[in-house]
Amino acid sequence: MELLYERFGRLAFGLAYRILGESPSAEDAVQEAFLTVWRQAERLDPARGRVGSFLMTVVHHKAIDLLRSRHGQAARSVPLDPATIEAQEADVLDRVATSMGAAAAREALRSLPQEQREPIELAYFEGMTHVEIAEALGVPLGTVKSRLRLGLERMRSAFGIERKT
Repeated sequence: MELLYERFGRLAFGLAYRILGESPSAEDAVQEAFLTVWRQAERLDPARGRVGSFLMTVVHHKAIDLLRSRHGQAARSVPLDPATIEAQEADVLDRVATSMGAAAAREALRSLPQEQREPIELAYFEGMTHVEIAEALGVPLGTVKSRLRLGLERMRSAFGIERKT
């Protein structure tokens, strides 16, 4: 765990801080994430993915949970479309960041048109659902889903990542 923390602690804190906007909450999210990884260590399978990717996914989820609880919002799930677009959105940025590095992922995100970048940032970094994004941006729900799909497809193609089927 010490080696894992040395390698990913700063990156994990940076992600949690970006989502939560304050150090104490970010520290809590990172601590909870590392405890979760520790408790589930026997379930980790290197053939299924990298430990760092799993850890960063757990940090992301813990930070979003804290963000929602801080705002008095109950955690909720958004129904999946038949094409499971929403299920793939959360892991696209993780796969891009893992395969090409966080700096390259940020650059790819910055290169997207604002209409595609903004919904991705709201979903991934703010933990907003598609409905909340539509309300925040004042656009129809279908438009939000289309913009997310197009932006994520652009990021996938920029890094040569094949879409999961």
